[in-house]
Amino acid sequence: MKLALYLPNFREHVTVKELEDLTELAEALDFDSVWTLDRIVVPEVSDRGELQHPFGMMEEFPKQLPVSSHGRWYQGWPLIPWLAAKTKKVRIGMSIIDTPFRAPGVLATELATVDHLSDGRLNVGVGSGWMPEEFAAASAADIFPRRHKHVRESIEVMLGVWGDDLFEYHGEFADFDRCGFGHKPLQKPHPPIYFSGLKDPKRSAKRIAKYNLSGWIGIQDTPEELKRWRAEIGRELEELGRSVDDVEMCSMIWFVITDQETDQTPAGKATNLLAGTAGQLTDTLKRYKEAGLDMPLLWPPFADVPVAKTLDDLKRLTEEIMPAVEAA
Repeated sequence: MKLALYLPNFREHVTVKELEDLTELAEALDFDSVWTLDRIVVPEVSDRGELQHPFGMMEEFPKQLPVSSHGRWYQGWPLIPWLAAKTKKVRIGMSIIDTPFRAPGVLATELATVDHLSDGRLNVGVGSGWMPEEFAAASAADIFPRRHKHVRESIEVMLGVWGDDLFEYHGEFADFDRCGFGHKPLQKPHPPIYFSGLKDPKRSAKRIAKYNLSGWIGIQDTPEELKRWRAEIGRELEELGRSVDDVEMCSMIWFVITDQETDQTPAGKATNLLAGTAGQLTDTLKRYKEAGLDMPLLWPPFADVPVAKTLDDLKRLTEEIMPAVEAA
């Protein structure tokens, strides 16, 4: 099982120095990758619990973001080239890029440039987004009902821009004649692409198979849910001529080591999965290993837990917990 750090660039208050310290430690601990979160705005209505949809469109959560509209946080995308310059070994990516907020051709060529800046260490996570209020702030309100198609076209444009000397595309969201887009990505045939699908395994499998994607990223998936997703994606992939063993199964999971045991009663996406004592986390990670989780994206708390505590927790995870998990 690989480990990934989900940088807390989206939290009530965070500093560049804190993000730098976390990234430096992740690299020193030989983490596979460091990821940022894509967040454009926090609407004021979120503070009152009046968003149009619950957080992530997950029924277990209120119609509210876990960070207030007055929070002091950083955009995820500008951090990616910064991470490329700050690191030497760890892979970098944003989980996930909400493609409707970016023009497909611009995104494709920017990603190719970052792949060179990072010496071929870029991961590309893509998804459709979920918050209408955020689409409005990104001047993309009209795309919201058609956001899944935007993801498809963005993937097709990326693959074309990265793979062809000159490329043209004629779709709903991108429509251009033959153009050159500069440097191709350093990684061949291209950076690994991860698809984030939280609702429909069939749709996720079709995207992964059709475009030969490298992985799937979920959020707060229990071992049981992960096993179900893996089985359902596997069935769909088999019909399309691929094996789920070729797909990296990942999930963004809230992470903190506590002194007292936490309530582990199943509560869907709100379950304390990797929020608990070292013993609880060890047991849960063993279950994840059996369920087929290839890489958890460890997500520090949005507030209340100092970054200094997360730094200590990451050390304990690698020194105390993971050896017991790997020996199981």
